[in-house]
Amino acid sequence: MAKGNDRRRRAEIAGAGIGGLTVAAALSARGWEVTVHERAPDLRTFGAGIYIWSNGLRVLKALGAYDEATADAHVGPLFETRDHDNKVMEEIPINRPGNARLITILRETLTRSLINVCRAGGVEIRTASEAVGATPDGTLLLADGTKRPADLVVGADGINSAVRDSLDLLMYRKHLGYGAIRMLIPRADGDVAAADRDKYIEHFSGSRRILYTPASATELYVALCCASDDEAAMAVPADRALWTESFPHLASLVARFDDSGRWDAFEVVKLKRWSKGRAAVLGDGAHAMPPYLGQGGGCALMNGIGLAAAVADAPDIAAALEAWEARERPLTEHTQEQSERQGDMNYWPDALRSQVLTITGRSHELAMQRMKTALHVPTGTADAI
Repeated sequence: MAKGNDRRRRAEIAGAGIGGLTVAAALSARGWEVTVHERAPDLRTFGAGIYIWSNGLRVLKALGAYDEATADAHVGPLFETRDHDNKVMEEIPINRPGNARLITILRETLTRSLINVCRAGGVEIRTASEAVGATPDGTLLLADGTKRPADLVVGADGINSAVRDSLDLLMYRKHLGYGAIRMLIPRADGDVAAADRDKYIEHFSGSRRILYTPASATELYVALCCASDDEAAMAVPADRALWTESFPHLASLVARFDDSGRWDAFEVVKLKRWSKGRAAVLGDGAHAMPPYLGQGGGCALMNGIGLAAAVADAPDIAAALEAWEARERPLTEHTQEQSERQGDMNYWPDALRSQVLTITGRSHELAMQRMKTALHVPTGTADAI
C-alpha cells in the first residue's frame, strides 16, 4: 500500500502490552492512524512490578508517558546480590551521577500511562479483538474472519505470537528449566533490615532465589524463583515453610506471603528475522528473555520506538523494517545472551557461586557489560534521563 499525498499511513497492531502500546504511541505522534487489537476483554494487566532502566526511561520521556509512569515509582540506591548467608556478593550502584538509572513501578501503572498517551494521540484500542495471523503485504487477520489491510502490521502479541507463527519467522523457542512465582504484597517494616528496606536485593539459596523489589511507596514486588522440576517450590500458593527453610533470614517477609501469585516459566525466543514484507514482530514474541537483567520491558520500549522512527516517512516499509532490525537486534541479542548467562549460576553450589560473584562483583568491566543495554540511547528518543 503506497503512501499517498492525500491520506495518512495506517498501522494495525496485535497486542496491547508494552511493545504494542509503545509503537502505537510513537506512530501516532508521527502522524499515523493506528488501531491496536487486544484479545482480552479489558486492558487490565497481571499485578506485578517491573524494572525500568535508563534506556526505557528515555523512551517514556520521548513518548510523553514519563511523568505518569514514574509518579509513584520507587528509586532505590543499590541493586545487591546476596548469598545463602545473606552476605553481599555483588552490588551495582544506581541512580547516582554517572550511574545508570533504575526505577521500579507497578506494571499496571506503566501500561496505563502508555494507554493514556495512545488515547490522547487518537489511537483506537479494541478489546476482545484477537489476531490470528498476518500477511507480508500488510494485512492483519482477526479471529472473527476480518482482514485489516494497512501500510504496516506489528505483532506484539506475546511469547505465543500468532502473527509471528503465521509468518514462519520462528528460529527457536527454548525453555530454560527455571521460572518464578510473582506476587505483590503491601510493604511493611521488618521485612528486611532497616538499612536494606529501599534496596533491590536478589537472594540465593541452593537453586532457589528470592527477589525483593519495592515497587512503589506502598507495594512490594516479590519473585520466588526455582527450577521447573522443583514442584514444591513452584506451587501456588507459595509454601511458606519451604521458603522459610531456604531463606531463614527472610522469615518475616515469607510469613506475609498471601495466596496470590502466578508461576511463569523462563524462555528464550529467537527469530529467523524480525519482519517479512510489511509485517514485523517485537517484544516477547521476537526476543523473549529471562528477567535476570530486568530488561524485557526496556527492550520492548526501545524496539517499539525504534520501529516507529524507522518507518515513519520511509518510502519502502519493508526495507525500513530490515534497517530497523539491523540497528536494534545486535544489542537486544546481547541482552538476551547476558540474561541467559546469568541463569547458569542457578545450579552452582552455594560456596562456588559466592566466590565467583564476589570476584566478578569487583570488576568494573563486567559491570559495564551488564549495563550496556541500560545505558543505550535508542533510536528516535530525545532527552537523556
